[in-house]
Amino acid sequence: MENKSPFSSMPMAMIWCFIACLAIATTCCSADSKSSFEDNFSIMWSENHFKTSEDGQIWYLSLDNDTGCGFQTKQKYRFGWFSMKLKLVGGDSAGVVTAYYMCTEDGAGPTRDELDFEFLGNRTGEPYLIQTNVYKNGTGNREMRHKLWFDPTLDYHTYSILWNSHQIIFFVDRVPVRVYKNADYENNFFPNQKPMYLFSSIWNADDWATRGGLEKTDWKKAPFVSSYKDFTVDGCQWKDPYPECVSTTTKHWWDQYEAWHLTKDQKLDFAWVQRNLVIYDYCKDTERFPTLPEECSLSPWD
Repeated sequence: MENKSPFSSMPMAMIWCFIACLAIATTCCSADSKSSFEDNFSIMWSENHFKTSEDGQIWYLSLDNDTGCGFQTKQKYRFGWFSMKLKLVGGDSAGVVTAYYMCTEDGAGPTRDELDFEFLGNRTGEPYLIQTNVYKNGTGNREMRHKLWFDPTLDYHTYSILWNSHQIIFFVDRVPVRVYKNADYENNFFPNQKPMYLFSSIWNADDWATRGGLEKTDWKKAPFVSSYKDFTVDGCQWKDPYPECVSTTTKHWWDQYEAWHLTKDQKLDFAWVQRNLVIYDYCKDTERFPTLPEECSLSPWD
């Protein structure tokens, strides 16, 4: 009988994180940012649906039959590493969407660039799904959907975006779940020219979010609450009228050669995700796209 390691079903990033935390358990927590919500964000709407913990380190957004809530960064960025810990709505959250995304503007403008994490609520006992999307000049339709290997309602997990001129990677707990590559020619699918704010919101989307809109929001379960902490950003701040990041440099780790491609361990994790967690990939939907979009020909492994 084959003896299997207890880590055999875990992605490599989780294993290395576990090992690292054992090695530096006395110091790993001290590196967390302790900045307040007001240091980084502004409420977009419904301030009465926003709360913080007593120490100001945990932020809560709520949705009821009246309205949801949302916030955005005060600063906009062009390229960098953007990370937040989220705990999603528990129980029966069908129809509810928690969005965590980057966008060039507040609102669905016709020429916006956007990078999306959308967490699609569920009926009790059904798994949460993550939908990611990429917009360039107002055009999206680049959806992918994934399962998760944990229950995102029980504890905080880290959701991150790496964005440089070569690739965009969506991470969950440092595991790359989606890799979106740029081409070596001018194109209209990779968003790399416009600076973006970072946003999060909770809202009702029961016309499409759960089983294509078949499962409606049960307002008797309201309010629905998502919570956030430990926002981390290491990016180029865009400051008009002469932004420092109008052109790329290689002075930051997220814009150096090593960040232009998946590392060896990241490739192992990404392969595991591809085998086990992908629910939908627009690049494989030939019924929807008889001619696949040109970015689908770019290999995430390169």
